[in-house]
Amino acid sequence: MTVVAPTTAGPIAGRHGDVLLFAGIPYAAPPVGPRRFRAPQPHPGWSGTRDCTRFGKVSVQVGDTLGAIGPAGRPDDSEDCLFLNVQTSALDDAGRPVLVWIHGGSFVNGTGAIPWYDGANLVRHGDVVVVTINYRLGALGWTSLQHLAPELAGSGNNGLLDQIAALRWVHDNIAGFGGDPANVTVFGESAGAMSIGTLLGTPAADGLFAKAILQSGAAHTVSNAEDAAAVADALIDELGGGGVERLLAVEPARLLQAQQVVSQGAERGQVAGRSRTSSGLPFGPVVDGRVVPGPPFEAVVGGSARSVPVLVGTNRDEWNLFSLMATRVEDAATLVRRLGRIVERPEELAAVYGKVAPDATHHDIHNMVMTDRVFRIPAIRLAEAQSRHQPQHTFMYLFEQASTAFDGRLGACHALEIPFVFDNLHKAGVELLTGPEPPQSVADAMHRAWLAFARTGSPDHPGIPTWPPYDERSRATMHFGVPCHVEDDPLPQTRRAWAGIL
Repeated sequence: MTVVAPTTAGPIAGRHGDVLLFAGIPYAAPPVGPRRFRAPQPHPGWSGTRDCTRFGKVSVQVGDTLGAIGPAGRPDDSEDCLFLNVQTSALDDAGRPVLVWIHGGSFVNGTGAIPWYDGANLVRHGDVVVVTINYRLGALGWTSLQHLAPELAGSGNNGLLDQIAALRWVHDNIAGFGGDPANVTVFGESAGAMSIGTLLGTPAADGLFAKAILQSGAAHTVSNAEDAAAVADALIDELGGGGVERLLAVEPARLLQAQQVVSQGAERGQVAGRSRTSSGLPFGPVVDGRVVPGPPFEAVVGGSARSVPVLVGTNRDEWNLFSLMATRVEDAATLVRRLGRIVERPEELAAVYGKVAPDATHHDIHNMVMTDRVFRIPAIRLAEAQSRHQPQHTFMYLFEQASTAFDGRLGACHALEIPFVFDNLHKAGVELLTGPEPPQSVADAMHRAWLAFARTGSPDHPGIPTWPPYDERSRATMHFGVPCHVEDDPLPQTRRAWAGIL
C-alpha cells in the first residue's frame, strides 16, 4: 500500500505502515558527465506521481563503509545519487521535530540507506521526522579545481553543497511530511559530524538547521587550498594528464580507480602539499575562500553558530577500529616516528600518555593519541568555543560501552555508538561490531537523549543522571555505559597535553 505526499518538484508515493517511508526522493538535479564538479541545482521536477518506495542509487564509491553494515555486495552506485529518504508517522500539520542524518565514511563511502541508519524506531519513540541523505563522495564530491578552472570555484566542497541543498529541500518541503522546518536538528557521525562542524562555519548553511549533534567529528577536519590543489593535480596526473577536460570526460569507474591511487599516495605522504595541519584525508572539505571562507573552527570561535545548541562527543577507543588490522606499534622508536607525522614533539606527548596509562603497550598509546588527535580534542575545542556563545545549550558526552567482539580488542571503538543512537541493536550486522547482547539500557539512554535534544535543545531525560551544560570550568561530560554517569573534566592530563598543539 502506498501513500502520496506533496513536494515542490511534484507528488511522490511512499510506503505505508505504522512508520511512513518515502525513499529515493531527488533533492537536486544530478550534476553528471560534463556537468560534474559543479554545484547542485534545483531539480526540474516531474509530471504525475513519482514512485519513492525504493532507495535511490548511492554516490560512486569503493564499497561499504564498514563492510557488514551495508547491503551485501557492491553498492548500486551512480553519479546520479542526490537522493534523500523521509520517515514520519503521519502526513499532517503536527510540526514535529526533524532530525537530518549525514552519514560518515571518510568522505569516500556510505549512503543514507544503510540499515543501521533506519530511523523508524526514532519516529516511533519520539514522534519525530527522520531524514537521511546521500551526497557526492570522493573525487566527485571533494576535488578542488578552482586553481585550474575559475568557473569550477567551490568544486572542492560540492559534497558540502549537496548537504546544504538537501537541508534546503527539508526547509521547503518537510511541513508536508508532518515536520517543523523551524526545528531541524542535523546529526551525523565521523565524516558526517565533520561535515556538520564545517556547516557550523559555512555562511550558505545559515538558518537551515536549528540544532546540531556531532558524533566522533568536529570542526577541524578541513584541508587548506594548497593541499586540496595538490590532490587535484595528483588525480589528473594519475589519469594521464589532460587537465580538467580529462576529469570531465573520464568514466566514473576510472575516476574511482585514480581516486584510490591518490588516496593511497596521500596516506604514504607522497602527494605534494600534504601538511601536518591538513585534515589527513585527501578528499573532504576545503577552505576555498568561497563556499568555506575560512577555517570553520575559527568561524565558530567568532560566533558563526551562536544561535545553535550543540551536542558533541566521542567514543573512548575510537582508533581501535582503524588499528585492528594495521601493523602493531611494537617499540618506542616506531611510536615516536608515527606520532612525529602529526605533532612536532612526539616524545613529550608519548611520555604524558605513558604516565596516564603505565600498563599500556606502545600500540595502546598510539591508539590513545590518535583517538585524541582526530576525534576527542577537536570535540573538546568545539565544545569550548560554542559554550561561550551557548552556555546553557552546549553538551558533551563520552561513549564507553565496550564491544565484546574480536575478543574485546575493539573497546568502545569508532562507529560503535551508531546502533545505540538509532535504537537499532538488532539490525543485521550490528552484532559483528558490538558483540552479542549489547545492553539495551545504553540504547535507551542515548536515543532518548538525542530525541530530547532535538525537541528542546537539552538532552536531559528521566532515564539518565542530570546532564549539565559544558563549560570550561567544570567540563561536565556524560559517560554512556552501564551505568551512565556524569564526570567533570575526564582525562585532564591528556587534554592539557594538547594545549598549543591543537
